[in-house]
Amino acid sequence: MSEQRHNYRACSFSSHNLTGLSVELQLNLAKTEMLVVSANPTLHHNFSIQMDGATITTSKMVKSLGVTIDDQLNFSDHISRTARSCRFALYNIRKIRPFLSEHAAQLLVQALVLSKLDYCNSLLAGLPANSIKPLQLLQNAAARVVFNEPKRAHVTPLLVRLHWLPVAARIKFKTLMFAYKVTSGLAPSYLHSLLQIYVPSRNLRSVNERRLVVPSQRGKKSLSRTLTLNLPSWWNELPNCIRTAESLAIFKKRLKTQLFSLHFTS
Repeated sequence: MSEQRHNYRACSFSSHNLTGLSVELQLNLAKTEMLVVSANPTLHHNFSIQMDGATITTSKMVKSLGVTIDDQLNFSDHISRTARSCRFALYNIRKIRPFLSEHAAQLLVQALVLSKLDYCNSLLAGLPANSIKPLQLLQNAAARVVFNEPKRAHVTPLLVRLHWLPVAARIKFKTLMFAYKVTSGLAPSYLHSLLQIYVPSRNLRSVNERRLVVPSQRGKKSLSRTLTLNLPSWWNELPNCIRTAESLAIFKKRLKTQLFSLHFTS
């Protein structure tokens, strides 16, 4: 797996076909990085590639669109960087909190903290709870800042008042939206290639339940934390009324209610 950053060198329209766009890409070797993700986490690949006289060696991690991806796919560095950025934002908000109304503080926290916690959080699907714990601690601190509560105040009532899902549920919420788009035909082609809609061999009642095929893990330990395994399982566990929602807006509303009840009323 590699991440390559490109510089656009030329862009021209065809005179015969106005809808055709010809784009020439040129590699910037000084900014080209190579990341190798092995199916066996215990293996380490140390090799290099020669391109135009430049030597490109493997990196332990690369950054793409603001997400730090490591060769073990545990996203520990990305989580640490996100937590550090959120902590700095909370520190600044806390300094001016006495001058803010509760509503203004909530808007600031949602814009500067929750937006960072939610950015590309579907990549964290399947990670163990202790891996995303730093992000949950940041969300807890953010709720206390909104209500100007002390650091040791019980946070569950605050999250309920704000109607904020916990971090693990927010990850699940974002991921399940992908499944809804796939089953309803709204998703891009690359998601359709990752997920397979279940079609029964006979005309059963389940034909209209929008289920997904859960791939077999036999002999494939590397599938344990992948989107193609976790997402179909989560999707099939949802009540049928949520999976068959008439629109994305209705699906999101029902899904949030479902996750909220699971995390705060159980």
